[in-house]
Order: sequence, then C-alpha cells, then structure tokens
Amino acid sequence: MSSVRGTMSDGQPLPLRIHGAFSHYAKTDPDRAALIEGALVWTYGDLSRSVEEIALALRELGIRPGDRMMIVAENSLALVGLLFAASRIDAWAIVANPRLTHRELEQIRTHSGARRVFFATRVSKEAAAHAATYDAFVGPIASLSEIGRTPLNEEARPEPVDESGTGQVAVLIYTSGTTGVPKGVMLSHENLLISASETARFWTIGEQDLNYLVLPISHIVGTSLLILTLLVGGSAKLVSRYDPAALAQALAEEGVTVLNGVPATYQKLLEYKDLAGKAKLQGGKLRVATVAGAPLDVDLKRRVESEFGIPLLNGYGITECAPGISGVRPDMSLDDHSVGTLISGVEAKVVGLNGAEVPDGQVGELHVRGRNVMRGYYRAPDTTAAAIDHDGWFNTGDLARFEGSRMFIVGRTKEMIIRSGFNVYPAEIEAVLSSHPAVVQCAVVGKKVEGNEEVVAFVQMVAGSAISAEELSEFLRPQLAPYKLPAEIILMKALPATSTGKLLKHKLRESINA
Repeated sequence: MSSVRGTMSDGQPLPLRIHGAFSHYAKTDPDRAALIEGALVWTYGDLSRSVEEIALALRELGIRPGDRMMIVAENSLALVGLLFAASRIDAWAIVANPRLTHRELEQIRTHSGARRVFFATRVSKEAAAHAATYDAFVGPIASLSEIGRTPLNEEARPEPVDESGTGQVAVLIYTSGTTGVPKGVMLSHENLLISASETARFWTIGEQDLNYLVLPISHIVGTSLLILTLLVGGSAKLVSRYDPAALAQALAEEGVTVLNGVPATYQKLLEYKDLAGKAKLQGGKLRVATVAGAPLDVDLKRRVESEFGIPLLNGYGITECAPGISGVRPDMSLDDHSVGTLISGVEAKVVGLNGAEVPDGQVGELHVRGRNVMRGYYRAPDTTAAAIDHDGWFNTGDLARFEGSRMFIVGRTKEMIIRSGFNVYPAEIEAVLSSHPAVVQCAVVGKKVEGNEEVVAFVQMVAGSAISAEELSEFLRPQLAPYKLPAEIILMKALPATSTGKLLKHKLRESINA
C-alpha cells in the first residue's frame, strides 16, 4: 500500500496575481482597515489606490515586467506597497532583511540581476545605512516617503512573463543553501495564493481577525501571513521589530486575535512577564496562536497554553513550499510536539535510504507535492532537478515519521540551524571564519536551548596564534547578519576528524547537546 498522504486542493478560484488578494474587499468594503503601522492605517481602498500609484511610479523608474527588484525593508506600509506594486507590473520582488550585511545583499543583487534596489529608510536605520552605502537617491515614490533607490542596472534583462498564476514568479526568496552559496527560490503567484488560502482555512482565520504580523515579510512565513490576512478580509498590524513588552500591550489592549511566532517569540514573552513581575499576561481577544520555524519544546507549549488558555498550534513549512505543509488544527491540539496534519492540497511520503516509501511510524526523508511547491531555484537547473523529481515530488531534506495522519519532524538531513525562526547555514559562517588568516579550520553546529537553537563555532587556530574568541567575533560581526553570528566560539588545538581528514561534526554537536 502506498504511504502517499493528503488530498488535492478543492479548486476554489483564486486571483491570478498576489495583488488580487485584496481586490474583493477594496471593491466591497473599501473603508475596512487592512494594514496598521503604528498610528498609520491603510484601508482596503487606500491599499488598492496606493498600489496602483506606486506601480505607475515604478514603471516611470524603469522597472519592466520580468525585472527583478530588491526591497530592503522591515515590515511596513512601504514594504507592502512596493511588494504588491511589483506584482501589479509583473516584476519579481526580492524582499531582503535590512539586517543582512552589505556582503550578503551584494550576493543577492548580483545573482538575481536586480534592475534596482529600493530601501525603506524611514522605518529602518539599517536600511538607511545600506542606502547610504549604495549612494542611493532618497525621495518619495508615489505616496511613500523616504524611499532609497539605486540607479538602473542597465545590464539587467527581464524574464519572460507568463499570463498564468502558475508560471509567473511573484517573489524570489534567497536562502544561503547548505553550501553557503545563495539560492533564489522562485515562488509563483499560485504557490503563494494557494498556500495562503489553505492556511487561512486550516486555522480558521477570517475577516474578523487582527493579525499581529511581527515575523519578517522578508521571510516566507511573513509573506504568507500578509497575503492570507488580506485574502480573507482581515487586518494586519505591521511590526518592524519584536519587543515582548509591546506584544504584551497589544494583546491586552489592541484586540489582537491571531499571533504567529517562532518558539523564541513565546519564550521571550514569558521571560518578559517574569522580569516585569506580572502574575499573568492578558490575552485579550487572542484566539489563534501558532508556532513554527524551529523545534517546539513541549514544556514551552504547556506554559504558553496555561498563560493564555488556548492551544499553541505547531506547524511546519519551508520556503520552497510557500511555506505551508502541515499544522495542528485548533480542534485537534495534543500535548506533544507533532507538527499536525497535512494542509489541504499537500501530498507527502516518507522515503527510506533505499528510495522506497516506509510504513507508518518509521523515520525517513520527507517528500511533498502540491500546488504550493516552488517553480525551482533561479538560474540553477541542476539544483532544481536534484530537488524536484519528474513527478513533482520535492525532497525537503527533513526527516519525519507519521503516526496515523499526524506528522513528526525528527531531524534534518541538512545541517541547517534554525535560530529564532531564521535559517542559518553552517557552510556560510565557516566560509567567512576560514577567511581569517589565523584560522586553520572550523566547524559550525547548532546547540539546542529552550525554544530555540544557538550557533556554536569550533575553531582550530594557527599554532602560536594569540587571537581570542572575542576578536574572531568582532571579525565576523560586519560580515554576517546578527542572527547568523555564533553565540559561542570555542578554540581548539585540533578538531575531531577521520583518517581522511573529514571533520566529525556529530562529535562536536554531541559535546554541546549532551
């Protein structure tokens, strides 16, 4: 019997482009609040008008259908306006976290062949600093004030435009990859819309909801949450920086009904409660709380549920699947670390080392298929072919097992570390560390901490070197985003290795996770 699981989507009609997510409510209820950034509010009507104006301005700035355009921004009205305006003119949006270093942004800009880079300087001091580094002109773009923009890249060549939502790329999201080389995940409009639609249905999110959107829109989860909120007529509170005190206040006073986070989001919220001497946090109208992006500790789950009196719903997804794969339904919450059942439209199978599907309860590599699976990696046909087979099955590289319909993620065949919901790839950090003249070799592994993972680097130095771990940290700081920086650098005389010189990372991992 086949162990393929899941059902195909019910075929509900969706817009052809992601900017169509808000078109229904822009026409039927234009005064409904769509986006909130501090004291600023865009209604659905405001959003629709602003996107049209920004799209016209982008055309005048030389952005063509099929061009890639980078948006360096924190969660903000400016980011949303630029993202949907790119969709409106069939450009590919690349939303980049301003906390990336110049080196990291340059890797993305160069690989993507971006036509222009835009910086939301009003909201983010990091974005403003990048704009200055690029000598970008800063000024208004339609209704948006203080947007930096680089000169046109005259060598940029537009990609062909596909009239279908299936073939046209909406966003290009870069991951560093296990080799440390950036990979651009091509997600189509259909990928994003089907994942958002099914996720909203799965977690019963609707027009009555106020979503506290603190997960970065530069990450696929933030992008999906934005689209699903608008697709169902809800409101999204755009939060550029996570502050547990501000979240606690918003829950108590602002009518937030939906909260999505990573384990660290909830861990830091509970730590704030203790430090503030509060007996209990006020959940207000909170009715849906979800968590994803990192392994969930069952004790943390229990404490959050005790605090708010609602289940903490675990979920699982990856960038290449836009991202939704599975989740715990609100009416099926269990006291374990299951990532729930498959979202409608997603099929899954667990494959053993011999390539055959394994029976229920056994661990294997997780392969998934559905309309949410990416079109491929940009300018990397061989990498794409290695990840997606001719039948459309995508190899997640994660190890999983099923117990009936419930799925458990038990490990990763890749070495990726997930820190505070961000993907961290050891090879990238190792490459930067190895560029230091005093470093002989190094190895980066993940260390489990409560509700999160930390990055730990083991380094073998040149004999006689007096370089300290603190000096190595300072060497890394300007070259890596903060979430990639090792929490600890351990200097060693020699790293464990086989007779052939292959580093034994599992021994290092065991030494800090014992």
